[in-house]
Amino acid sequence: MADDNGAERENMTVVETGGGGGGGVLAVMLLIIVVLVLLYVFRADLGLGGSKSAIPSTVNINVNHS
Repeated sequence: MADDNGAERENMTVVETGGGGGGGVLAVMLLIIVVLVLLYVFRADLGLGGSKSAIPSTVNINVNHS
């Protein structure tokens, strides 16, 4: 070759990935959102502050005999 002066050269190939690698982060965020939604939906069944049945302090009973 014309410009080959006997020196050994390293050839390096650069691969552009296009900024990828965010799929794992997206999957983890989606998983967290799904878990939070399921906890919200089943919060009463899990005992996480769901509506409790209120026990009244007094009970009025009217008994009419004829």
